[in-house]
Amino acid sequence: MLDIKWIRDNPAVLDAALARRGAEPLAQTLIALDERRRAIVQKAQEMQSRRNAASKEIGIAMGQKNTELAERLKAEVAEIKTSLPAAEDEERKLSAELTDALARIPNIPAADVPDGKDEHGNVETRRLGEKPMWNHKPLEHFEIGEALGWMDFERAAKIAGSRFTILKGQLARLDRALGQFMLDTHTQEHGYLEVQPPLMVKDDAVFGTAQLPKFAEDLFRTTDGRWLIPTAEVPLTNLVREEILEHDVLPLRFTALTPCFRSEAGSAGRDTRGMLRQHQFNKVELVSITDAESSKAEHERMTECAENVLKKLGLHFRTMTLCTGDMGFGSQKTYDIEVWLPGQDTYREISSCSVCGDFQGRRMNARYRDPNDRSIKFVHTLNGSGVAVGRALIAVVENYLNADGSVTIPDVLLPYMGGLKKIEKAN
Repeated sequence: MLDIKWIRDNPAVLDAALARRGAEPLAQTLIALDERRRAIVQKAQEMQSRRNAASKEIGIAMGQKNTELAERLKAEVAEIKTSLPAAEDEERKLSAELTDALARIPNIPAADVPDGKDEHGNVETRRLGEKPMWNHKPLEHFEIGEALGWMDFERAAKIAGSRFTILKGQLARLDRALGQFMLDTHTQEHGYLEVQPPLMVKDDAVFGTAQLPKFAEDLFRTTDGRWLIPTAEVPLTNLVREEILEHDVLPLRFTALTPCFRSEAGSAGRDTRGMLRQHQFNKVELVSITDAESSKAEHERMTECAENVLKKLGLHFRTMTLCTGDMGFGSQKTYDIEVWLPGQDTYREISSCSVCGDFQGRRMNARYRDPNDRSIKFVHTLNGSGVAVGRALIAVVENYLNADGSVTIPDVLLPYMGGLKKIEKAN
């Protein structure tokens, strides 16, 4: 969330940033709302001050036996007591209105983010690995999985509806192996702390990472008012909410392998076949909490950690810098890592790594103590997929397909597969 004081001081900067995101100018509307709020705050403070002063004057008047003045002052205090609650209610109303308006404003894009309206404005940063060279025909993952007998969409639909998948046998084990391999890589090689967080969270947690209030329709809500996490970013980032951290504990780096739940609102007709766009999927998440000076470098580091997973798996991928029109609501800058899928003959996102600056820190009231002057500042937060397990499975199945329909298991996963070197058709 943006700081209203910063907006008052930099209205043109805000409107220029919103224009880069394709949004209408808002600075003057927000400033006008804040002026109304500040005016009623001042009025309430003046009323409280006058009430206190008049109460003292009553004692003085009574001591001087000036009954007439004392009665006038008592009447004035009574009138203030009657009208003050209305002013305080108006103050609360305007404060809530301003907070809601600020909560719906996207983050300011970094200066080096390319301008653009949609994904066509994204810029390729690098490309690594080689596409597989075959003589046999590429197939999509659902064709491979169903032919092997280890992927079942029909029964999943009977049980849960569309956008669910049942993995069985060797593919279920491959999915589990991918998640464990990613966790081991990030904890043992990249210095992340493994966490098993709650899968249901309260309103404040989802607000803190900016899914609420703007994106409520993308989430699943329980009957008792909690939310199923759309990503482990939510509980991991909120580990520091409402805390003041000492600088020497930074950066904090967390990772988790969790199920994630998304309603996929607005995606009707997109990726209806297979596992690419599901209501439930597993993902390894990376979250970093840093000071203001370190967040940009941490963004590069986090992206390299996610890329390293794909390098180890021997998958071809490219890393894209998202443009202003395709970037997430809370992000200052985002890299999308897109893996090559031979069956689709295209690249598809498998990881998204974002630096948010203090945007989430303000929403969570998460702060740290600056070691230079001991001042209190908001933390900077970063999040990234390290990576999406289901999409990694799709990529492995499509890229390691053999002519006979079997799938070779990448060498790096062999220790997790119990001696299995190839996924073959179920008996």
